[in-house]
Amino acid sequence: MRARRVILVGSTGSIGCNTLEVLEHLKAQGHAFDVVALAAGANHALLQAQAQQFNVPVVALSNETAAEAFAGSSRVLAGPDSAAQLVADVAQPGDLLVAAVVGIAGLKAVLKGIACGCDIALANKETLVAAGAIVMPAAAAAGVRILPIDSEHSAVFQCLAGRADQTSMDDIARIVLTASGGPFRGCTREALFDVTLEQALDHPIWSMGRKITIDSATLVNKALEIIEAHWLFGLDADRIEVLVHPQSIMHGFVEFSDSSVLAQMGPPDMKTPIQVALTWPQRLEGVGSRLDWRSLSSLAFEQVDHDTFPSIRMAGDVIRSGGTAGAVFNAANEAAVEAFLDGRIRFSDIWDCISESMEALPATEIASLDDVLSADASSREVVLRRVEALSSTLGAGRD
Repeated sequence: MRARRVILVGSTGSIGCNTLEVLEHLKAQGHAFDVVALAAGANHALLQAQAQQFNVPVVALSNETAAEAFAGSSRVLAGPDSAAQLVADVAQPGDLLVAAVVGIAGLKAVLKGIACGCDIALANKETLVAAGAIVMPAAAAAGVRILPIDSEHSAVFQCLAGRADQTSMDDIARIVLTASGGPFRGCTREALFDVTLEQALDHPIWSMGRKITIDSATLVNKALEIIEAHWLFGLDADRIEVLVHPQSIMHGFVEFSDSSVLAQMGPPDMKTPIQVALTWPQRLEGVGSRLDWRSLSSLAFEQVDHDTFPSIRMAGDVIRSGGTAGAVFNAANEAAVEAFLDGRIRFSDIWDCISESMEALPATEIASLDDVLSADASSREVVLRRVEALSSTLGAGRD
């Protein structure tokens, strides 16, 4: 049996490392996978170890200084667009591209993978949030599959038995994505004014990278997932809902028009949805943790506090506006989170930065990748000006 070739971009992040662990498990079980290329940002030491472990012939590092420090035997591509160049150089029709890069940075690699005939195992939700209008038609035209890795989208995908024909979604009353609630569940908006970085990074359930952990704390991550679900499943905003589920056992469910409900459950372990994407439609012996039914005494669900966490309403606005609204929303959040991580704004300022950018940049039609990148850049400029004003105020307050 010919090995399934796998290209992994974002290999040194949480999803990337988990993906390699799943692939190692599958290969040990006798299933044929061949990792042919890896891409990362700046962690050259970990990338070198991964490339050596999986005998990967070519790698990419977006940080050129890190690329110069790479000491492995693999051929090295370097620079901001090196992941996309890697895909262009290596990809063959039928390959599986695992897109695990955080943020808009993964978009070009995904588009290149689609153009090369690769199925896409998608963990990079920002790709569809910013550019679903060009990504999904491109995938359909190329006849490739978009396989979601996010636990919530994987849950819905599994409940729908993986059907990709969006014209058959008339029997879906709604889908529900669950949210853990993050570290600030139950807090008021006022209580979040002086949240520290350490508090925001202290997620009660999931172990993730810094950016996505902040997104989870603001519930912007759930807003991004709503927009991604809109593109993945062809549903409007009124048929996508969010419930807070602190245990993170039920990841998503589908309510059909006849009132039947299908739900997908499992421990909060990303290796399971990763394996689903890697092996679909097969169900193979998993490496992810198993659900201990004996420990389940109750499953709780709560409504989202929209006054404290306005992110969910913003997602609906983005879907209804269409066009470049997703790119503006995503870029504003990325820029605002970076500013918070750097200590230049307060936690609660993140929502204000996003709102200001969306108000300043009304949605326009997307005809090409350039339209997405232009909206992205404009949104970052709006947020940068806002951050500069807030930074001076924050600095004065500290004095």
